[in-house]
Amino acid sequence: MSRAEPPQTIEIADGVYAYVQPDGSWFLNNTGFLAGDRGVIAIDATSTEARTRALLAAIARVSDRPVRTLVNTHHHGDHTNGNYLFTGATIVGHDRVREAMLASVPSSDLPYWTPVEWGAVEVEPPFLTYPDRVTLWSGDLRVECRYVGTAAHTTNDSILWIPGHGVLFCGDLLFNGGTPFLLMGSVSGAIRAVEALRELPARVIVPGHGPIVRDEECAALIDRTLGYLRFVRDRAAEAHAAGVTPLEAGRETDLGGYAGWLDPERIVGNLHRAYAEIEGRAVDVGAAFTDMIAWNGGQPLSCHA
Repeated sequence: MSRAEPPQTIEIADGVYAYVQPDGSWFLNNTGFLAGDRGVIAIDATSTEARTRALLAAIARVSDRPVRTLVNTHHHGDHTNGNYLFTGATIVGHDRVREAMLASVPSSDLPYWTPVEWGAVEVEPPFLTYPDRVTLWSGDLRVECRYVGTAAHTTNDSILWIPGHGVLFCGDLLFNGGTPFLLMGSVSGAIRAVEALRELPARVIVPGHGPIVRDEECAALIDRTLGYLRFVRDRAAEAHAAGVTPLEAGRETDLGGYAGWLDPERIVGNLHRAYAEIEGRAVDVGAAFTDMIAWNGGQPLSCHA
């Protein structure tokens, strides 16, 4: 693995673990797992062969039971590239996770990031899919997998809610200390999806990237995220009306309190998405990434996976 800090396995409730990969920037996602008497339920894989093997080793240090189920919160490679290493597990995801994985260009073929040792990654999409929600059980502990009902971070985001412990695994609806990324989803949809998280009495939130939060920090993280999403929406409306491109708008945007968040170049990708929504058209993902690199001084985007 890279020079990034070692991952951390944190027990956040009885039998429920978060697996946190600092620093939470590009392709350094969080995962989790539930260690039951009869088997383990895993929540997301990681981005590379080495990192997923490290995740499996961390699970094995906690439980000698097999991983029987792997749930993907969405289709992005940092959460799914390692699916193929969960041999024997039932891979579960929303209907569109499977569709998007099969249609996506492999992470290793994309030219946008600094070099990564991906390993021998194979595409292994979910083979048990659901249109709305599915319930899993870890012993007597209920785990609710819920599609968010709209495009948000992607077109296929789900959350995992564990009501018995007040634990929420929210995938990439929330980044803690990192810039939200909406290019393959929807700005307006993300606002609705994140607002809906307020309805859950979460005592612990595991964001898709960055440190976990507890108690009153849960509401604060949701509020910070909503602040950024509305900032993008309003900035896009203003810049689009002025006739400037997303790249020009990104360069002219004062990020203010969001400037210190990881991967600030995502403002440009987010503006591309917002412009597409204003104009009622599909977004050009390749053009958006090219503009993010331009915003980044022409340098590849920094990835420590």
